[in-house]
Amino acid sequence: MDDPYAHALRTGRGPLFLRRSDGWMLPLEVERWCAEPDAADTELLRRCRGPVLDIGCGPGRLVAALTAYGLPALGLDVSPAAVARTRGMGGAVLRRSVFEPLPGEGRWATALLADGNVGIGGDPAALLRRVRQLVAQGGVLLVEADAYDVDERFTVRVEDAFGRYGEEFPWARVGSAGVVEAAEAAGWAPVEHWTCDGRRFVSLRPTA
Repeated sequence: MDDPYAHALRTGRGPLFLRRSDGWMLPLEVERWCAEPDAADTELLRRCRGPVLDIGCGPGRLVAALTAYGLPALGLDVSPAAVARTRGMGGAVLRRSVFEPLPGEGRWATALLADGNVGIGGDPAALLRRVRQLVAQGGVLLVEADAYDVDERFTVRVEDAFGRYGEEFPWARVGSAGVVEAAEAAGWAPVEHWTCDGRRFVSLRPTA
């Protein structure tokens, strides 16, 4: 069966959903991910300094924009379709999990967890501990939190409007308070919160 996520990235269109085993579905913003950076993205990008690691870069809009700004940036994604689209936009990208060995560990000035990617792996604290190993002591981690005050872990699959679906994987949804709680336990200190167009973000710096 064709992977519905890969199909959506190739076409740049949804609808696409995260579906839990109990039937709950979360719409995914494929069209926004495949478009040019919007106002909220721009607010995020202007806080970056290079080199930048975009974890779960998807179709690569942020990597491409950073590259256009003249900042060195690398995207990570496990999806071959995401990697292909990012490369097609001129972005540097690796098909790799953030939990695998990576170039420049401990030297990245900025890491990004945008578009809900703090949910990668279904354990935000474990993810943030791993990212702490990647970012330089004077660096920053910019996290997009959920728009709601949730703190949930579950198993999901990507599904389209025709019932086609991919493999199950662990995921999490975490609001700003949950991000800060997990971050402080993982060696980060919050330095800024902001909201733009209904999207919520947290800036974190490594603690000593």
